[in-house]
Amino acid sequence: MRTPVYGGLLIVGAMIGASMVWLSGLPIWLRNLLLVLALVAAIAGWIMTFRDLSQPLRRSRRPRP
Repeated sequence: MRTPVYGGLLIVGAMIGASMVWLSGLPIWLRNLLLVLALVAAIAGWIMTFRDLSQPLRRSRRPRP
């Protein structure tokens, strides 16, 4: 159950990193590349966070012979 925590940290890290990149004086191509990477990291964090919080599929239990 640590996955939601790691996902949340990944989202926060992506937000802070994107803010730092946006305010820095990097070349436009590098800034855009880093912002896209931050977006990918935030989406991965969102998936990690909400993957464990979704309802599990109910599987029928069949008696073993």
